[in-house]
Amino acid sequence: MQTNQTITEQEAYLRLAALCAQAEHCHHEMDEKMRRWGLDDEARERVLTRLVAERYIDEERYCRAFVADKIRYNKWGRRKVEQALWMKRIDAAISQQVLDDVDEREYVAVLKPLIAQKRRSTKARSDYELNMKLIQFARSRGFGFDIIKQCMDVDDDELLGDDDD
Repeated sequence: MQTNQTITEQEAYLRLAALCAQAEHCHHEMDEKMRRWGLDDEARERVLTRLVAERYIDEERYCRAFVADKIRYNKWGRRKVEQALWMKRIDAAISQQVLDDVDEREYVAVLKPLIAQKRRSTKARSDYELNMKLIQFARSRGFGFDIIKQCMDVDDDELLGDDDD
């Protein structure tokens, strides 16, 4: 596609419908594409309305696929997934419902092997330092402290004491 040439509303619809037929996309992604293509606000809104009406775009379906992929393949925790959905401008009610539907055991199943692998490759002068590095690693992946505690093979006293966040 040439960037200096604007496309028609019908061409935009056909291109986006083809994209959405291949993979899940959200409203915001499609709007940004059309904005880059130079479509005016009214045309973008008409195309988006049509894509939603014809179920090419479904925010909840997109959100479910996105959450599943980020947890299973990218090995992200809830907080990181939540932030990514916010950046994609997914409605908070939809994202919260989808995230609430994820069983805590899925997060544990993802994080345990990550921590075990990281434990083998992390250098530390003491168990305490190692645990702090592992906690920081897990937090950077978006996991909450309660999940991290379940995945670490240490007593609560060895972690951060009674601090829960």
